[in-house]
Formats: sequence, structure tokens, C-alpha cells
Amino acid sequence: MAILVIAEHDHTSIKAATRNAVTAAMKIGGEIHLLVAGSACAAAADAAAGLAGVSKVLLADAPHYADQSPENLAALVVANAASHTHLLAAATTCGKNFMPRVAALLDVAQISEIIGVESADTFVRPIYAGNVVATVQSADPVKVITVRATAFEAAGDGGSAHIEKLSAGPDLAQNKLVGRELSKSERPELTAAKVIVSGGRGMGNSENFHRLLEPLADRLGAALGASRAAVDAGYVSNDYQVGQTGKIVAPQLYIAVGISGAIQHLAGMKDSKVIVAINKDAEAPIFQVADYGLVGDLFEVLPALQAELG
Repeated sequence: MAILVIAEHDHTSIKAATRNAVTAAMKIGGEIHLLVAGSACAAAADAAAGLAGVSKVLLADAPHYADQSPENLAALVVANAASHTHLLAAATTCGKNFMPRVAALLDVAQISEIIGVESADTFVRPIYAGNVVATVQSADPVKVITVRATAFEAAGDGGSAHIEKLSAGPDLAQNKLVGRELSKSERPELTAAKVIVSGGRGMGNSENFHRLLEPLADRLGAALGASRAAVDAGYVSNDYQVGQTGKIVAPQLYIAVGISGAIQHLAGMKDSKVIVAINKDAEAPIFQVADYGLVGDLFEVLPALQAELG
């Protein structure tokens, strides 16, 4: 039994979520192959070969893989699916973009965002915004699976996998990337951060959000997040959003400020190791999942907290 994990990378290094997907593959059991598709991405393939548990790296290097278009990537995965029983990718924006196409082309049912592995054909995944956990069994000959990265430990280094070059598939030319706007920040990336400070609609406005939360995040070396309500209100852009329709996170410490705790937000952060909630409403749902809760006015609490931290 061979498992193919599709790597997410920046052409020079492997993204953290791929390490979690490799761990999920190890729990399934079998020989693990890692597919690296890109342009001038030999460095990424070398990094992939060093991951623990990976026995072979399949490298597809061609100009039309530079933009990771879902059409080209899905076609490449399907072309190399025959010798694999499982196809895995992290449930990131990238993985969610091309994996459903893979499942459709293979005419199988995708198993989305697994958080546990029971056996080679049985998996655990959350449904209903994480309020119910379902155990699903697949009878498909090829299992197409996306992995919730926060549910699995990251695979370590120390591997020495063989790198095999693949023939590139055709350029389907079904779309063309005309531009990409990437947010830049000196803070940690939200899904990889060990500490996250998040603000909700209780922050009042964008000015308060940045004035009160940014110094705290900087002091703690934390990433900055937000609830959907804060994003919808225009306090910050949607790449800050934590929740079912945003980013799923599980940091060591999650500080929720002015967040009531809507179901869709809790679904994105309730697996955090320690949750601290600050809210003036003692009945706010966020306190039901919080390890530490402080009922108080955030406009008084945050300045006092920052003064204490120095």
C-alpha cells in the first residue's frame, strides 16, 4: 500500500501543513510518497526528501506548475494515482482548491478535513461546525483525503528519501494568473503561530483593534486574528479571520478579546491548548471553552495587561 501526499510549498521550502499531512499518512500505514510540483523547485524537493517517514519524493518541475493552478495540479495527481491507495493533502486554501477536482476526476467521494485515523479505510472528521464528530468508512478504491493540520503533529526531519523525476503533464491552459496580492507581516503566520491574539466586534472599530491589540501581540510575539464579525465590520481584512469559514488554528495560547464565541468561531480555535477570554458579558459562549476567563471592560483590561507585561 502506497500513499501519495501532495506537498504544499513555495518552490524552495515545504509548508508546515504538509508535515502534518505526512503524519496523518503515517497513521494510515504504508509507503509514503511526496509529490512536489512546481517550477525550479528542486530545493523544495530536497527539503521534502528530508522529512521523516517519506520514502520517495516525486518531482514534477515545469513552468506551467509555477502558479499551482488547480487544473494542472489535479491532472498531475490523477495521472500518478494508479499506484497509490490514498491521496492526501493538507486542508489549506491550496488543498481545498485542487483536491475536489481530483476526487471528481477519479469519480470517488472526498473525505474532508480528517482529524483522526481509525484504519486504512476509516477516518474521523468533524461536521456541523465541529459540534459532531463523524467516523466514516470509505469503500472507494482510492481514498482522496484532506487533512486538518491542527489535528496531527508535524512530521520531523531526518529522512533520506529518493527523489524521482516525473514527466510533466500537459499545460491545460484553462486559466491564467494575472496577479497576486500577498499580505505581509513581521508577525508569525496565523496557522503556524504558537500564540494568537484575536479581537472581535467588541473592539468597537478598526482603530481600537489595531491600537489595543497590536502592542499586545508584539509583546507576546503573537499572530493577530479576528472573528468573522470583526472582519465583516471592516476592522481588518479577511486573511485575519479565524473560524469555520476562516482559518483553523490550534496554538499553545489563544487570547480572545471582545469575542462572544459564535459557533463558527469556536470551530476554528477550540483545539487551542490554552484559551483565555476577555469579555464584559459573563454569559458569552466563549467562556464555555475558555481555560481562563476575565469578565471586564476590554478598554480597561488591555491597558492594565500591557502595563503589567511592561
